[in-house]
Amino acid sequence: MSGPMKKPTAEERKHRCTRKRRYRTQGDALDAAVVASVASARSAYRCELCGYWHLTSR
Repeated sequence: MSGPMKKPTAEERKHRCTRKRRYRTQGDALDAAVVASVASARSAYRCELCGYWHLTSR
């Protein structure tokens, strides 16, 4: 049985941010999901680290 998940370190959070594509607005991110035909499987969120928008799977 596994215990509670540990919080990611600052370095882990930074790595997650830097490897994702950044969008200036939520609309830009969602438009990119439509173009890539993955809109139904993606949502957009504002990143606390960079202030831009990223796509994530739902």
